[in-house]
Amino acid sequence: MDRQISLIPRQPESVTWNPWHGCTKVSPGCLHCYMYRRDESTGRDPSVVERTKSFDLPMRTEKSGDTYVIPPGSQVFTCFSSDFFHPAADVWRDEAWEMMRARIDCSFFMITKRPERIKDHLPSGWGDGWEHVEIAVTCENQDMADRRLPVYLALPLKRRSVMIEPMLSPVDLGRYIGRGSCTIDSVSVGGESGPDARACDFSWVLGIRDQCVENGVSFSYHQTGAKLIKDGRLYSIPREKQHDQARRAGLDFEGK
Repeated sequence: MDRQISLIPRQPESVTWNPWHGCTKVSPGCLHCYMYRRDESTGRDPSVVERTKSFDLPMRTEKSGDTYVIPPGSQVFTCFSSDFFHPAADVWRDEAWEMMRARIDCSFFMITKRPERIKDHLPSGWGDGWEHVEIAVTCENQDMADRRLPVYLALPLKRRSVMIEPMLSPVDLGRYIGRGSCTIDSVSVGGESGPDARACDFSWVLGIRDQCVENGVSFSYHQTGAKLIKDGRLYSIPREKQHDQARRAGLDFEGK
């Protein structure tokens, strides 16, 4: 990974990099996994974890050889069709880390449901974290929050982000974001999408937001999900409107 590239400036991008594909379900939030739904519709087995053809995407260059396919400054959404810490990917992960180490000019963002595997699968030289790599954890209900967050918050990370998606119940983060606790930098909430989506109650979303505002933690409501309960009424929201409807709620909060 010591290859030298003479970089030609290009506009940064938001890029999805899936070095491997496939996953196995580990908790209630996985029940209606979008990746499973998509793979099963094409006859593919979503539980088989395989290295993808785009494995080396961060290191690829244009035909001229003097600029990367992923421009410097890009945000790289990493492993969104699997879990970066899935045990089946242990054989490839070190090489993926080395690509991220080489591309310090980009930022990498990944989400895991397996925080218990992070500590033993960090790269050499990680120290207290890499500035350009963010590892978020997802907690869909109180049980998963109480199982995963104590493990996650003890990890050496530069930034800690919690995704509550799909939100399946009220979640109390008080013991994890209270002042004086190990810092959570941001919380993002979303409902479940798809034809079999479970409903998210808007009051749950507001409850999380209130906790974040009280403790100066950034909050984002990024999607409503397909079924939203508000003031006791159930709304069905088309997929193409779920992000916009969440944004229009005006709940996002920039923490301290």
